[in-house]
Amino acid sequence: IVYVFSSLRMIVFCGAESGKVVIVLAGRHAGKKAVVVKTYEDGNDDKAFSHCLIAGIARGPRKVTRGMSKKKVEKRSRTMKPFLKYVNVRHVFPTRYVVDMDLKKTVDEADVKNAERKVDVKKNLKTIFEDRYLNQKAVTSEKKAAGSSYFFQKLRF
Repeated sequence: IVYVFSSLRMIVFCGAESGKVVIVLAGRHAGKKAVVVKTYEDGNDDKAFSHCLIAGIARGPRKVTRGMSKKKVEKRSRTMKPFLKYVNVRHVFPTRYVVDMDLKKTVDEADVKNAERKVDVKKNLKTIFEDRYLNQKAVTSEKKAAGSSYFFQKLRF
């Protein structure tokens, strides 16, 4: 557990857990949901502060109703657009949900730094997110199924 002290509040971030669903609080993707890929509690050579690598949804799937055909559902799920970035721990809000997507194999630290490889990683993330969205019922446990459905829902506030 990492304790981050702010002037107004104390934020507790359980950084050891990859697969945790978080909400981005600052920047271009503020208000978007993401999954923690890897955390750096003590920082590293580039960033001296505690931060984490997150993969999230910049643009979510479109609304689907029960009457739509399977083909139309697949077409509406293709609108998803992923993002991948390093974020300070203070700028993410951890939720109680966990997703069973294994993103460590897909995302490598060197791939994020190289612009050409980052495009390929984003394409792979898009296919992973689409597959998980279309096959939400094939999740290992109920807890992770709830996390998966929460991850793909629009944030209501």
